[in-house]
Amino acid sequence: MDNRKNTYRREELTMPSLKNPGKILIVKPSSLGDIVHSLPFLNAIRACFPESEIHWVIAKGFEGLLEGHPMINKLWIIHKDKWRKISRAGETVKELAALFKELKKERYDLVVDLQGLLRSGLITAATGAPMRIGFLEAREGSRLFYTHKVEGGKDIHAVDRYLKIAHFLGFPDENISFPFPPPVDISEIRHRFTLPEEYVVLVPGARWETKRWAPEKFGELAARLPMKAIVAGSRGDLDIAKTIVATSQGKAVSLVGKTSLRELIEITRNAQFVVSNDSGPMHIAAALGIPVFALFGPTKPLRTGPYGDIHTIIREETECAPCFRKKCDTLYCMRNLTVQKVADVIRSRVSLPSRGR
Repeated sequence: MDNRKNTYRREELTMPSLKNPGKILIVKPSSLGDIVHSLPFLNAIRACFPESEIHWVIAKGFEGLLEGHPMINKLWIIHKDKWRKISRAGETVKELAALFKELKKERYDLVVDLQGLLRSGLITAATGAPMRIGFLEAREGSRLFYTHKVEGGKDIHAVDRYLKIAHFLGFPDENISFPFPPPVDISEIRHRFTLPEEYVVLVPGARWETKRWAPEKFGELAARLPMKAIVAGSRGDLDIAKTIVATSQGKAVSLVGKTSLRELIEITRNAQFVVSNDSGPMHIAAALGIPVFALFGPTKPLRTGPYGDIHTIIREETECAPCFRKKCDTLYCMRNLTVQKVADVIRSRVSLPSRGR
């Protein structure tokens, strides 16, 4: 699937002169996959303004993805999950007031809100920056806080959507790059987790239950693979991982909940390929140029599939998909996707031993 067609339309606005902004703030707190999708935008902004100081607002839990990044001068880590709790509303108000005060002190010249929600819009407005850019389609009233709005569109990959703002700012380059922080030593990771020389990565988790292929199927698939399978994910995927390991005939090893984000990146970087639901780690693999076999059901690959033409979408064609539903009683799109079909698609790209149904 080739998602690299950069068909953007510059918004019909008069672009103000912005030669050398001293300070730039990118507001993109979450989620994991969305932050990965934002890396080409970071690369573009750094190319446009090599002398500028770039800051980034990121949510607690995702900072490992950007810590130590040579293109970023400062990370603002926010505790947005705590802010949702009604029981701590008073503390939240104090924290936001303190954050807004500190952001105002930075005197940013340019702020870009890639999140497009009320919270990110408020953060953007709080800076008081003379130029605040966001998407025309931004939700929850956040676009009211922008000085300039760029049309993002709907049926477009998130990477290309974010780059529309970079083009609006004058970035002409079509060479898309995903700059990660400097890698950690893979030899130390191999020693810590006793990684085999060759392995594949399985990513069975996903934020939506409807995006998840059955763990038993992941386990059966692992049993058919020609090399060991490393199961990756967060602590919330522990039960899923146990099922996969138990049904893999000894072929799967779980590192779920054991790795940092930086370690997950390096483990993925050294994999032969990745089999994944529509999830954040899937986008890490795609950004690293590791072949991804992506299992899709209720969501649309055009928008959130692995970016690039070396990856493969595997899905079961059903009349109701994509439905973008987080709950479903039938879940035909994922339940009807067989291990045999997935194995056959992978076998068409890589060498797998022949197995019965």
